[in-house]
Amino acid sequence: MSNTLKGAAAIVGVGTAGLGEAPGFNAMDIQALAVRAALEDAGLSLADVDGLFCANMSHTFPAISTIEYLGIAPRWIDGTNTGGSSFVAHAMSAAMALQAGLCDVALICYGATMRTGAGRMVPAAEQPTYEIPHQPRYPMTAYAMAAARHMAQFGTTREHLAEVALAARAWAQLNPDAFERGDLTMEDVLSSRMVLEPLTLRDCCLLTDGAGAVVMTRPDRARDLAQKPAYFLGGGVASYNRAISEMPDLTTTAAKDSGARAYAMAGLGPADMNVLQLYDAFTINVILFLEDLGFCPKGEGGAFVSGGHIAPGGGLPVNTNGGGLSFTHPGMYGIFTLIEATRQLRGEAGARQIPDAETVLCHGNGITLSHQATAILGSENTL
Repeated sequence: MSNTLKGAAAIVGVGTAGLGEAPGFNAMDIQALAVRAALEDAGLSLADVDGLFCANMSHTFPAISTIEYLGIAPRWIDGTNTGGSSFVAHAMSAAMALQAGLCDVALICYGATMRTGAGRMVPAAEQPTYEIPHQPRYPMTAYAMAAARHMAQFGTTREHLAEVALAARAWAQLNPDAFERGDLTMEDVLSSRMVLEPLTLRDCCLLTDGAGAVVMTRPDRARDLAQKPAYFLGGGVASYNRAISEMPDLTTTAAKDSGARAYAMAGLGPADMNVLQLYDAFTINVILFLEDLGFCPKGEGGAFVSGGHIAPGGGLPVNTNGGGLSFTHPGMYGIFTLIEATRQLRGEAGARQIPDAETVLCHGNGITLSHQATAILGSENTL
């Protein structure tokens, strides 16, 4: 694969707003507040933005609605919606647009009031035809099926799943912005209300408000801005199916391909990654992605996460902000992987900072294991 996008762009600003609960605000309001925070972080203004990349759960035409709300007229817009993976995919699209000269400053943004707005979103016009007669409870049904199959095929246990939730909470306790920071034990996870077997309430992500924004530009400009750049090293996307019933194998996701493409572009491999930010809508996600992204063999994800291996002080830091399980999850989580990666590479993560972090792998998951997007970010030393 060509490495022409390696180092072609860098994240120069990140911002969040309305995390947890944002009463009195709508999705566009808190998205705009996150945009302002990201631009201030970069030392840029709204007038500098000439590329926009966004998706959301509240507007049929999110990019068009966003440019109107912000009062901008960018030269390039991309409203591709692949679910929660959209923003990790947008990082690669933004890198392409910047390299091609289609824009000079790319803004990636998302906002949702899934908690105070009672989870309101655009009604889904498209539903999996062969699943609806069985009255599934989306998205939990899909992930419960994947978890049950992984348990049956590889001997994965509920305790293995719980280890993912415990690690996320331990990281969240180091993050003052995390929504859930209380103590959590193995027994708490195992005894919490069963949502859909084998997933309990603590195996499922939060439902919060929240917005995030990321600003990207070309390296020559990035070096002159306010913050230490987080360079785009490689990316990849892949999709095998829309419906979980059409997924070729419930225990292998398209992350296997998106990750391979990202590694090839970056000229790096799993062993080169210092930190991982994995989309953890459910505990099974982390186990599946650790396997598919090459951090352990297929079927061994449960053992891999055991003993606090992905928790603070463990061998591989995963979801250092607390993830969707304990930090925030406003319907779509992908943009927060990019934000936390950038803060780690800058050394700005406070008590949860990973010493000498030079590389971070971000992975986004869309819909019901339907779309996967991987992006690798690195410090200037990795170019």
